[in-house]
Amino acid sequence: MRKIVQGALALGLLAPLPAFAASPFDGTWKTDVSSAQLPKKPNVYELKNGTYICKTCTPPVTVQADGMDHPVTGHPYYDTEAVKVVDDRTIQITEKKNGKVVYTGTDTVAPDGKTMNFEFSDSSASNAAPVVGKGTAMRVAAGLAGAHAVSGSWHTVSYSTVSDNGLTQTFKVDGNTISMTTPTGQQYNATMDGSSAPMSGDPGITTVSVKKLAANSIRETDNRGDKVVGVTTMTVSPDGKTMKVVFENKERGTTMSYKAMKQ
Repeated sequence: MRKIVQGALALGLLAPLPAFAASPFDGTWKTDVSSAQLPKKPNVYELKNGTYICKTCTPPVTVQADGMDHPVTGHPYYDTEAVKVVDDRTIQITEKKNGKVVYTGTDTVAPDGKTMNFEFSDSSASNAAPVVGKGTAMRVAAGLAGAHAVSGSWHTVSYSTVSDNGLTQTFKVDGNTISMTTPTGQQYNATMDGSSAPMSGDPGITTVSVKKLAANSIRETDNRGDKVVGVTTMTVSPDGKTMKVVFENKERGTTMSYKAMKQ
């Protein structure tokens, strides 16, 4: 049950306005978690005979479920993963980068096997305080016979809580340039002509490009090297109080949407 927010919000600016008028994108925006329409594509796990496999991680992860750190490759946010079996319905996952813990999570399947509650603490994209939260997933397919209860396909249906540092971003527009900062340390300064600009504070995103689509709508494309990893389209409401955000995860082939509220 992974990071609800890594790379999911990317806000920007519309066409230049008169100097005395503030941009509708200026200020701090906070995600309304209750409005989230989460991806329909399920997460798929297998835990059997002492081996844990995350089939839908990108790339997939296979480690021994012995509570020990095991190296993994191809993941910008972590380089080791440890999976501990707590009991027949619960596992704990710990991820590290360069020896530092960047993610901890606990997944607990309900006695009827139909739902799974998860909680997490995630600092994988930041040196600041971790983003913490809780949520629920629903089973959509059973695991292998004799496998641990977490095995199978799961659709995340809701997040009951997510800390504010994972939900808020602040934007400032100056002419045709948009600046973005987050409490967890991500930031960029980009012109809104689709040209590339560096992203700092996020090991999974190296550059961004922001393109104006309409007076109240822009699109941000996130890249890791020469690979597009995410595309986010933002549209501000006529009253300037809400923003519709649609995020396409290009690595997983999923789409989610939600509203952000002007603070």
